[in-house]
Amino acid sequence: MRHISLILLVFAGGLGCNDHAEGSAVIGDPALNPPPPKQAAPAQGASCMGLPTTCGGADNCCNSPLVTGGTFDRGYDLAGDQQSGAASFPATVSDFRLDKYEVTVGRFRKFVEAGMGTRAMPPADGSGQHANFSASGWSAAWNVNLTADKTALIAALQCDAATYNTWTDTPGANDNRPINCVTWFEAMAFCIWDGGYLPTEAEWKYAAAGGNQQRAYPWSVPAGNLALDAAHAVFDDGSNCGLAAQPACPGVVDVGTKPLGDGRFGQSDLAGNAWEPTLDAYVYQYPMPCKDCANLKAEDFHVSGGGSARDLAIHLRTTRRTLFGPRERARNAGIRCARAP
Repeated sequence: MRHISLILLVFAGGLGCNDHAEGSAVIGDPALNPPPPKQAAPAQGASCMGLPTTCGGADNCCNSPLVTGGTFDRGYDLAGDQQSGAASFPATVSDFRLDKYEVTVGRFRKFVEAGMGTRAMPPADGSGQHANFSASGWSAAWNVNLTADKTALIAALQCDAATYNTWTDTPGANDNRPINCVTWFEAMAFCIWDGGYLPTEAEWKYAAAGGNQQRAYPWSVPAGNLALDAAHAVFDDGSNCGLAAQPACPGVVDVGTKPLGDGRFGQSDLAGNAWEPTLDAYVYQYPMPCKDCANLKAEDFHVSGGGSARDLAIHLRTTRRTLFGPRERARNAGIRCARAP
């Protein structure tokens, strides 16, 4: 898939400068960033039925914490990272749930084994509608963008078999790693099958930034703290992993293995590991006004957030975004689902 000229190399990160984050602040005391109060969980996703509770140690891989809604600015963080120009881009989001973990290989295997997400078994027309938008569910016109059947999907998931794709044909050591090499249409189909939908860009950024705290990284306490190390996220430490396949470059790790990097609302790996797609098609200037807003254009490039294991620290900032084509398979992009509150 060819990228439009606005995109930096996908493997190098998102839009914006390809430089290092700066700052020497001491990483905030985790005691200052306690987990949110426990909320009643929604019904278990279909992808976790029968799976062991091994995410983040001994947690249900379908844990989906509540994100309490509010208003924030999509364009900047309190460390001074200003995106999309100097204007303010406030957004208000309602309460929603965002899965604690990126979708794992084990969860996606359930989807594949059920034969779902293919032209042979596509989502039902209109299914998976976002809680806040009409006409936001699956369209039967999208079925042509799916692989023909289960066999074709399994083959397509081997998009980088020599190095970094995480799919394996049989269960094994990769089952708690985030699935990668999936298209936007497959991510959408998976979340629908699992009882959810893709988050809007505003929802995803709100959760990552800690809402109105405008955090630089999901764990940043105080909010402008730029300190980052391997205990908080998996990322490129400066060896230019995105520009060449190097033996020392990090690969994705099991989800939830960096608990110090958890965000305000309890989600893990919102920075690093794998880029996460949103419902929104990309526009440079954020849509305004924004009260539970989304840019719904399935055939356009879609916004992803969070950075990946192969991105420099600056691309893990909560303000950063990149874009992937809806049919593109990338070794540094995965899935995280949202759900009604």
